[in-house]
Amino acid sequence: MEDALVDASSPTVTAYVDPSCPFAWITSRWLLEVARLRPIALRFEVMSLAVINEHRELEPWYREFNDRAWGPARVCAAAAAHHGPAALTRLYPALGRRIHDEGDKNLDTVVPAALAEAGLPLDLADAAHHGDVDALMRASTARAQELVGEDLGTPTVVVDDVAFFGPVLTSIPRGDEALRVFDGARLLATCGAFSELKRARAEGLSFA
Repeated sequence: MEDALVDASSPTVTAYVDPSCPFAWITSRWLLEVARLRPIALRFEVMSLAVINEHRELEPWYREFNDRAWGPARVCAAAAAHHGPAALTRLYPALGRRIHDEGDKNLDTVVPAALAEAGLPLDLADAAHHGDVDALMRASTARAQELVGEDLGTPTVVVDDVAFFGPVLTSIPRGDEALRVFDGARLLATCGAFSELKRARAEGLSFA
């Protein structure tokens, strides 16, 4: 969604996401559903799991996941840095659909295809393999953590000046349910005393 197409009175919604995170992907799809049904100025910024977990002791499988996460996040950061936030708003869904919906983990094919779909230069794929944009990625991650706390991660959502971690969803709310979840999360987050609402996950993830 291009910001210019949204009325100035619409709420500004910023989703801090990592393209490798399945929970961020589901949350972003929910927000895209909200944007389909209601005028919101939706934009994305990078909140890097690789940065957050860089110096933490992790189980081997999760360390491997975080090491792989550098590449896609760097490409997203480079797209935003060189072509503006609207470029990331196009690129992130194109990446997420391939990584999560289609289950393609081969960055050598996923990244160029997503860049082409987003109308971005293919040479942005080079950013996956070097750290030129790491400072920008660290800065955007730090901005998100300043809003919700250093012990939290992605997805983080900011609606105008109200920030909250999550919601962490196992499937994508659609239609009226998507709007109810949006209004409920926004209302709860405006309570200064609110800290946490959580329950155990009883099902697997669905990207449908």
